[in-house]
Amino acid sequence: MEGIPPKRRSMFFSVVIPTYNRKPILEKCLQAMEQQVLRADTQVENYEIVVVDDGSTDGTVAWLKAENFPHVTLYEQNHKGAAVARNLGVERAVGDTIIFIDSDLVVLDGFLQHHADALTNHYTSQGNDRVFTYGRVVNTCNFETPTSEPFKVTDYSQAFFATGNVAIAKHWLLEAGLFDVQFTQYGWEDLELGVRLKNLGLTLIKCPEAVGYHWHPPFSLDDLPRLIDVEIQRARMGVVFYQKHPTLNVRMMIQMTWLHRVLWGLLSLGGLLNERTLKPLLQWLIDQGRPQLSLEIARIFLNWYNVNAVHAAYREQP
Repeated sequence: MEGIPPKRRSMFFSVVIPTYNRKPILEKCLQAMEQQVLRADTQVENYEIVVVDDGSTDGTVAWLKAENFPHVTLYEQNHKGAAVARNLGVERAVGDTIIFIDSDLVVLDGFLQHHADALTNHYTSQGNDRVFTYGRVVNTCNFETPTSEPFKVTDYSQAFFATGNVAIAKHWLLEAGLFDVQFTQYGWEDLELGVRLKNLGLTLIKCPEAVGYHWHPPFSLDDLPRLIDVEIQRARMGVVFYQKHPTLNVRMMIQMTWLHRVLWGLLSLGGLLNERTLKPLLQWLIDQGRPQLSLEIARIFLNWYNVNAVHAAYREQP
């Protein structure tokens, strides 16, 4: 399977999208995926959109069954998390190449073609498919026109394998063993799979032309309890990640070092700058139309929560 013939290789894309209670933005996501434009000489034979509903309670399933999305195949499961949902999507996919996106990502009409071109360039020049492409992700809180958001410095990512916008030959996912279902809470299941893919010799190719716009609601103070809980979950899953791959690189990623503890301890004044003491400033920024800046400031104490939680979770291990 790894050997690539000299002539250009065709591909069938399976776009795997797990979703949970995201019906409004999922509609924009699927509409964009249905409007893909492929060149007349495209190497893409066809594509399918594999939506895996992870036990949504907002009417997502009934709505999808009533709508007409020609490329969409829907699978349902009880609420088991993104790792299990993505595994189901891969296992049911008919394509030879998997594209992972999230259900709150809205793409441009050349999205599939750009991923195909980047993969093909490597296949033909290197003679193998030990590669995956990673597209650009632009964060936006503009629901009406998410694709109008410009790329920002804060959108830059150094992640090796992140499932927000990535394309890879299906057989490598199967050989690596798919996503580890031990990751039952938020975070790290994609980067952990990335470690295993790297160990198989796969490399990353950046594909900034395959851009997706990741929508999230504007930050408000009501989000803080949920965001704090997410950081605590991410810390617990970070320890699971480290137990599987006990390396310095993973310790750095999950912020389980003295350096991170000192850094966020200093920036948060040992936790004195928190959701209570910073509340007036955060609300003032929101009122001034700067919710993103408010969120970036909140990340100071959110990271302090995370660092403390990761050390606590590690101490609790037998």
